[in-house]
Amino acid sequence: MKVVFAPDSFKGSLTSVQVSEIMEQAFLDVDPDAETILKPMADGGEGTLEALSKASDPQKVSLTCTGPLGEKVESFYIEFEDQRAVIEGAAIAGLPLVPDEQRNPDYTTTFGIGEAILHALNRGHRELIIAIGGSSTNDGGLGMLQALGMKTFDNQGRETGGFGKDLFHIKRIDFSSIDARLKNTTIRVASDVDNPLTGPKGASHVYGPQKGASEKQVLTYDQALLDYGKLVEKASGRAVMNSPGAGAAGGLGFAFLSIGASLESGARLISEAIHLPEEIQWADLVVTGEGQSDEQTMYGKAPGYVAELAKQHNKPVLLLSGSLDGEYEELNQVFTGCFSIVPGPRNLTECMDYAEEYLYKATTQVAHLILSFAK
Repeated sequence: MKVVFAPDSFKGSLTSVQVSEIMEQAFLDVDPDAETILKPMADGGEGTLEALSKASDPQKVSLTCTGPLGEKVESFYIEFEDQRAVIEGAAIAGLPLVPDEQRNPDYTTTFGIGEAILHALNRGHRELIIAIGGSSTNDGGLGMLQALGMKTFDNQGRETGGFGKDLFHIKRIDFSSIDARLKNTTIRVASDVDNPLTGPKGASHVYGPQKGASEKQVLTYDQALLDYGKLVEKASGRAVMNSPGAGAAGGLGFAFLSIGASLESGARLISEAIHLPEEIQWADLVVTGEGQSDEQTMYGKAPGYVAELAKQHNKPVLLLSGSLDGEYEELNQVFTGCFSIVPGPRNLTECMDYAEEYLYKATTQVAHLILSFAK
C-alpha cells in the first residue's frame, strides 16, 4: 500500500514536517512494508520553507536583511534548479520574531522582504513564490516597496521612513525608481485570505489587534492605509485596493498587487511546488491533518485542498485533527473519514504537551484499520 502523508502543522505544538514523520512512523510500525511518501504542507504562512525543504530538494540561500523591528537579521530563502525561488515573509517579518511587549504596528516594517526579493533577482531568479502569512506588520507593504525602489515624500518634500508610523506622513509617491527587473519577473503570492486593504474587513480591523494595534490605532491605520493606497494606485496605475487579498499580511498583498504580482491559494502553490498532485495520483491512501478542524477547513486551508486533490483522483483521504469543532460533519463532503487524536476530555495545555503521543497513537489505530482491509 502506498500512503501519502500531507498534513499541515498542529500550530503551537508540531510542525507539518514533524506531523508527517509521526504519521509515517505509526504506519510503518504497523506494517513495515507500507510504502510511505512524505509531503508536509503549508498554506503560505510560517513553516512554508520547512515544508518545501522536506518534500523536495531545494538549495538554501542565506542573506542578511532587515528584520521586522528594523534590526539586521540573518535569514534565508530557497531556490530550485528550475530557477524558482521561494521567500517566506514570516521568516523575515513574522509575528513570532517580535517580542510580545514590542508588538506595535508603528514600529514594524516589511523592508526585509523587499531586500530578499532583490537578493533573489540578483541571483538571476525571474519566478518567485512569496509566502506572506504570519506577518507582524500593518504597513501596507510600504517597507517592501521602498526596498524595491519606490520613493515616498512628506508634505515638505522629504523622503519618509518605511515603518508603519511613516504611513501618516506620506503625501506623494514615486514609482519611477522601482526595480525594472520586476517587469520581467513572475511573482506568485501565497495567501489564503480575501480581505480588501481597508474597511471593516480590511487589514487593520481584522488583523491589526493581533499585531499589537489598539482600538484607536485600528481606526487611524485604516484611514492611513486608505490615503496611502490611493497614492500607490495613482503612482502604479493599478486600482487594486479592493481586490480580494489586498489586506493580507497587513496590506502586503496590496503592495504585491501594485507591482503586478498575482495572489493565489497558498495551499495550491505549495502543493504544486512539492508535486503533491502527481504523488496523490498514484497513491492508495492520503492522510492529512491540522491542529483544529471545522467547516472552514474546506475553504482555503491546506487539509481541505489536499482533500480536493484526493477527490479529483478518486482516492480515499483521512483527516487526523487535534480537535473537531463547529459543523465538522460537513467535512465528510470531502474527507473519507475525520478523527480527533485526543483520547478523551483534556485541557488545551495537555493536548499541546502530548500532541506527539496522541497523534502517534491515533494514527496507529487508523493504520491497523486501513491495513487490515488492504491485506
